[in-house]
Amino acid sequence: MQTGQPFTEREHQIIVREDKEIMVDCTVIPIRLDQNVNEFLVEIQQVDRQLRISREEQLLARNQASRALVRGLAHEIKNPLGGLRGAAQLLERELPDAALAEYTQIIIEEADRLQNLVDRMLGPNKIPVMKWVNIHQVLERVCSLVRVETGPGLEIIKDYDPSIPDLKGDMDQLIQAFLNILRNGVRAAGPRGTMGISSRILRQFTIGNIRHRLVVSIEISDNGPGIPVELQERVFFPLVSGSDGMGLGLSISQTLINRHQGLIEFTSKPGHTVFRVLLPLEQVDG
Repeated sequence: MQTGQPFTEREHQIIVREDKEIMVDCTVIPIRLDQNVNEFLVEIQQVDRQLRISREEQLLARNQASRALVRGLAHEIKNPLGGLRGAAQLLERELPDAALAEYTQIIIEEADRLQNLVDRMLGPNKIPVMKWVNIHQVLERVCSLVRVETGPGLEIIKDYDPSIPDLKGDMDQLIQAFLNILRNGVRAAGPRGTMGISSRILRQFTIGNIRHRLVVSIEISDNGPGIPVELQERVFFPLVSGSDGMGLGLSISQTLINRHQGLIEFTSKPGHTVFRVLLPLEQVDG
């Protein structure tokens, strides 16, 4: 009203209802009548879908970059580690005093420990064996494993869509991916917290820059304190503190789901964190 100039506010958040927010671009254009501005034309365009696609593309690109970095780093670490371990073994044979072997054993054990860490950073190197898999069998197996670890105090609320058909996947790798996510939620919620697992079908849905006719969406939620804001951009990077004991669980899960042409994304605020796993029902060759 004061300037009479049009303006645009981008990515403005609007609360539609208590449990739903949308993101919009809002453009306001003044309408002049007799040089006076008495009316405005307001255009509101919802941009959630474009923002989500852009965010997913960035997430996929970051994950690919971090995996390439880890592979390069692992190669540079493994070569000197092998030489170090071999030299310690040769030295142990030549020691005049058997008591000194304690020190060479420390070198060998620490070299093996670093080797194990590098292998964990790389994640499973087995090529996925794709077979028809019922996603709810995977989720039930994961829930059973977590129940054994946590006991009866944890509440798991399930909301499955029984009409979801089987999908092509490696059952062992899917179990590992979901188990890492669920364990992560249990650590946040505590052994007496509440977890939620739901399954739904999404139609004509885009993952990254590829549009799929049907996508399975699995949401795993917890009522823990939420992921700190300073970690949210890095939770899928290897060795990020907070995702598991060595900071590798979520990174490995993202890699395993990416092998199924899917993606893991999340939203988090205090008291409510949701990890959503997206898996296409029809997978593109290559």
